Amino acid sequence: MNHRCPVYCHVLVGLIVIGVIYLFSVNIKSEIWTNGVSDVQFGRLGSRVTLTCGGSLGGSPVEWRLNGSSVQPWQAQISEGSLTLLNATHSMEGNYSCHDERGTLLQTIKLRLGHQPYFVHISCRVPNHNKINCSWTPTKTTHLPTRYISSFSTNAGVVEPCEQDFNRENECSITDPPLWAPKLLVNITEINPLGSNSTIFRGDYHQLLKPDPPEDVTVVQVDGQPTQLLVQWKYPESWPDEMTGAFPLKFLLRYRPIGSSFWSALETEENSSLRIMDALAGHLHQIQVKAQDALNNYSQWSEWSHVVEARPWTESWDEPTEEPFGIPSVKSFPVRATDKSPDSSADQNGSLGLLVLVGLFLAIIVAVLLTIIALLWVRQKKQDIVKNQELSSMVKMKSIPI
Repeated sequence: MNHRCPVYCHVLVGLIVIGVIYLFSVNIKSEIWTNGVSDVQFGRLGSRVTLTCGGSLGGSPVEWRLNGSSVQPWQAQISEGSLTLLNATHSMEGNYSCHDERGTLLQTIKLRLGHQPYFVHISCRVPNHNKINCSWTPTKTTHLPTRYISSFSTNAGVVEPCEQDFNRENECSITDPPLWAPKLLVNITEINPLGSNSTIFRGDYHQLLKPDPPEDVTVVQVDGQPTQLLVQWKYPESWPDEMTGAFPLKFLLRYRPIGSSFWSALETEENSSLRIMDALAGHLHQIQVKAQDALNNYSQWSEWSHVVEARPWTESWDEPTEEPFGIPSVKSFPVRATDKSPDSSADQNGSLGLLVLVGLFLAIIVAVLLTIIALLWVRQKKQDIVKNQELSSMVKMKSIPI
């Protein structure tokens, strides 16, 4: 028993040592995979891009793989642990990994390819005297993560940030710009991992001022007035009420009967209503309104409001009712907003006019034919008379004795 116990003990100890070595080897292998350094590298399309295997020893050969497959020799050059892509294209993007001679992972690199930052197209709009809104669009797709730095300056030369609204992509706003410095410089800098590029927009604050279109345009007809329409509207919401006293707006109203290509216009300052006095009785009309800063002749007119359609008052065939004497009352008339609407009455008038023209044309043709026939008949009649005269003369001559 005393001799057998040491044998069993040696066997048991051997099994424990083997188990520890196995577990240790599994942990080592797991550490190599999980602790492999993973980087993101950016490169420029169409250029030479070099990837360096950071875990390789100097001069030790390494194997490069792209998305798990060996990199083809014609695509790249391998030298002292570095991989050089000769002419980078989008097909070369992906997850690169370098391995030693035993296939052990040394490092992983995610390669993204794209272009350097380029110029952007900037546009700025001034909807009122308290705010400037600027936006920009890239003129070239870089295919890389990009961010923008926006700033502005005036005649004073002080650079201030143009505040970006991250809920609205590629937009920034300037609040309470200095009115005494009309010159405006806006700088948008595009930045990506390959570098940066700045675009500068130059503008005149007063010339950029462009109100939003008037809102809630409505049209009502005037009782007893078949050629009048009353048009009403509101200041745009972006032009605050506290601003109307110091910076009033003037308005231009245009109108036309549907089917006509000619607009009539009326202009007013500060008022928010106008009465059309020469509407075409019984016809549906299109009405639009736009606005401009009344004190700044260099500013721009707003866009036209939505088209509103309305028809003037027409006499009803119902029994007349007595109304109190006084100024004709104003009655609401249902209107509808649309961009384009056909006028059925204009179509009917056009068809009637066409029929009249066709009738006149046919009448002229008939008259011409009748005239030609009459002239031919008269000519033939004259010819018959001449022949009869010649025959009678010949008969007389024969009857004279020789």
